Amino acid sequence: MVRMGTGDTAPRLILWLCLGFLILGVGFVQCGVTYDRKALLINGQRRILFSGSIHYPRSTPDMWEGLIQKAKDGGVDVIETYVFWNLHEPSPGKYDFDGRNDLVRFVKTIHKAGLYAHLRIGPYVCAEWNFGGFPVWLKYVPGISFRTDNEPFKRAMQGFTERIVELMKSENLYESQGGPIILSQIENEYGRQGQLLGAEGHNYMTWAAKMAIATETGVPWVMCKETDAPDPVINTCNGFYCDSFAPNKPYKPLIWTEAWSGWFTEFGGPMHHRPVQDLAFAVARFIQKGGSFVNYYMYHGGTNFGRTAGGPFVTTSYDYDAPIDEYGLIREPKYGHLKELHRAIKMCEKALVSTDPVITSLGNKQQAHVYSSESGECSAFLANYDTESAARVLFNNVHYNLPPWSISILPDCRNAVFNTAKVGVQTSQMEMLPTSTPNFQWQSYLEDLSSLDDRSTFTTQGLLEQINVTRDTSDYLWYMTSVDIGETESFLHGGELPTLIIQSTGHAVHIFVNGQLSGSAFGTRQNRRFTYRGKINLHSGTNRIALLSVAVGLPNVGGHFESWNTGILGPVALHGLSQGKRDLSWQKWTYQVGLKGEAMNLAYPTNAPSNGWMDASLIVQKPQPLTWHKTYFDAPEGNEPLALDMEGMGKGQIWVNGESIGRYWTAFATGDCGHCSYTGTYKPNKCLSGCGQPTQRYYHVPRSWLKPSQNLLVIFEELGGNPSAVSLVKRSVSGVCAEVSEYHPNIKNWQIESYGKGQTFRRPKVHLKCSPGQAISAIKFASFGTPLGKCGSYQQGECHAATSYAILERKCVGKARCAVTISNSNFGKDPCPNVLKRLTVEAVCSPETSVTSWKP
Repeated sequence: MVRMGTGDTAPRLILWLCLGFLILGVGFVQCGVTYDRKALLINGQRRILFSGSIHYPRSTPDMWEGLIQKAKDGGVDVIETYVFWNLHEPSPGKYDFDGRNDLVRFVKTIHKAGLYAHLRIGPYVCAEWNFGGFPVWLKYVPGISFRTDNEPFKRAMQGFTERIVELMKSENLYESQGGPIILSQIENEYGRQGQLLGAEGHNYMTWAAKMAIATETGVPWVMCKETDAPDPVINTCNGFYCDSFAPNKPYKPLIWTEAWSGWFTEFGGPMHHRPVQDLAFAVARFIQKGGSFVNYYMYHGGTNFGRTAGGPFVTTSYDYDAPIDEYGLIREPKYGHLKELHRAIKMCEKALVSTDPVITSLGNKQQAHVYSSESGECSAFLANYDTESAARVLFNNVHYNLPPWSISILPDCRNAVFNTAKVGVQTSQMEMLPTSTPNFQWQSYLEDLSSLDDRSTFTTQGLLEQINVTRDTSDYLWYMTSVDIGETESFLHGGELPTLIIQSTGHAVHIFVNGQLSGSAFGTRQNRRFTYRGKINLHSGTNRIALLSVAVGLPNVGGHFESWNTGILGPVALHGLSQGKRDLSWQKWTYQVGLKGEAMNLAYPTNAPSNGWMDASLIVQKPQPLTWHKTYFDAPEGNEPLALDMEGMGKGQIWVNGESIGRYWTAFATGDCGHCSYTGTYKPNKCLSGCGQPTQRYYHVPRSWLKPSQNLLVIFEELGGNPSAVSLVKRSVSGVCAEVSEYHPNIKNWQIESYGKGQTFRRPKVHLKCSPGQAISAIKFASFGTPLGKCGSYQQGECHAATSYAILERKCVGKARCAVTISNSNFGKDPCPNVLKRLTVEAVCSPETSVTSWKP
């Protein structure tokens, strides 16, 4: 990779070289990707680039093309993904690139769509992914220490990195070979960790950069959150805002590798929502400062299938409040508003990449960033940083109204075509609706605690760390011991029962005494360690205590992964015996990895035994813990995304036709789900929803995993939930809302050639659109005037055009999409002269076949 100079001559020189090669007939020459202080240069051209994170294993291959096309339609130029080491090298030297792990197919799908790719090899990824993307076997390499100047770790990391680079090269996927990959990343958010390690951290980071450059990909490498990234590696920013970021050298461009579109969810926590007005404001702030590359993390979050969720306690859903939701459906207004933002900024591209801004004050908390190029381009960003008050500013002898916490974009330094706070696209209301699938007929299989397979157990003195035993082949590890109780114990004669105290390093434990569930305890993502205290009922003689320790995703943040602990490390003690306290920690413990049902492959169609299952109606009358449930179902008609409604269940795992949907847990969300405003600095504890409800109730079932009939659904329930309420549902748009003012910024009003000429104002429109296969069946609310409220609870204001409902019904009912111009003439007359009006609509979407009042 060649680093470009800092002036305008560099891109011109490369452009002339490219043209020279073409004139000479050297058509195969690739001019590649370089950079200067302004931007990345692709074949000699500086580019403003918008990127979106879509992680290939968090969706299915049949979804990839649609997701990537939706990203392209939303104004995205680049698809970013991590590369997940633990997926691709599950055991040393044995690689897996099949199915959801088919990285080559994913990158080729990006290329087919005409987009670029950013390959973040890491190979540490964080990403709320199990063990941060590291394979667990790496922990047991002799002498290893993770993410530091350690030869065993560096040797393994280099081997995997080079394996991925060579795979990409062999398929000609780097831009220097004619492929789509224009950027690669080595390491990930190492800055803070490196500082803690001092010289060893700096040496490792420098080594990683040199190792990556030596792979000769022909494209730049980046390091995010790494202030001392050595040349020619570009250091980049991650965060909710990056307008205060500057690269460590003046000749490097401003790149935002993670603009957080929302936040991840953890079991027991609420849902996080980032208002699109704030996200757009953050992006515009970055661009107005001179930023040239923005990647939305995430653009499609997807699903943590199987046991891939990290954290621990990260939910199976990785929706992230992204512009494309977990199921692959467009989330409005986030998707549409960002699409308009991208269009507006791209109109400014020539000015943005050719000069630096002139910053002037427009008021106490208002500024203008003006880009004026030598060739005559002029673009301006007018910002209002006030979190409470709108501002009326004077710029170039024209007044502009700026809502609080917003930026208006003027591609020609005259016409405001976009304001970050003025949302003109619809809001889609999504619902989970019943499918045609009949009620499930369940069979159940009990884990028999009295018949553990001696061939799969071993006994040793003391308590063992869980992952050292399981090697993460299962979430479950049994710790079993026995306690002898004499006949003279006072609790056997009416006294107080003894107390069992268990200290665990995470993440959950179920306590069984003589085969009966006695209690459970759980940690949290913030506090993985926890203590269980509970009375237990023992009898005279030998009592069997079995502790089922449960992992809920391995941690994904930090360093020294080799030293992290999970499971029951004690002490484990009985209190309240005649002798006082009895410490059980160092007596003999018997261990079994996993469940009996896992060993019997109960979740897999070809291996599941038929004997041992019983009619679930015999079980649900008295729900039992550690129970497997199975049923068969036919795939419902249609193409809407599907999900399992796990109402009534407790905690466990789900499989469909042997494919793991992931972990489920009906943990109720706690938090403050109060007021939400787009103004002011966003943090994850702002704009929450779902308090008092299960954190995750619905679990994505990819349609590509289903057969037309006889699909096997298997659920393992830890706590004793009742499967009779579980159902298959479909995700669909139930309604759409829109609210647009009569002077909403309109890109169509911008015509640079109209300077000095009269110009006809193009009236804004309300656009409504249901999902494919749907039509607008009714208008639930319509008002042209000064309506009040928000989507789902609109009310008429003091000003209201009486024809509002009739106009909307005539133009929209029976149609899949419609557009209504916002003008007085369209509604008969001006309902309130000299008042700024808006058109507010809420429409109902229904399947086309059920819309009887069809109007062509």
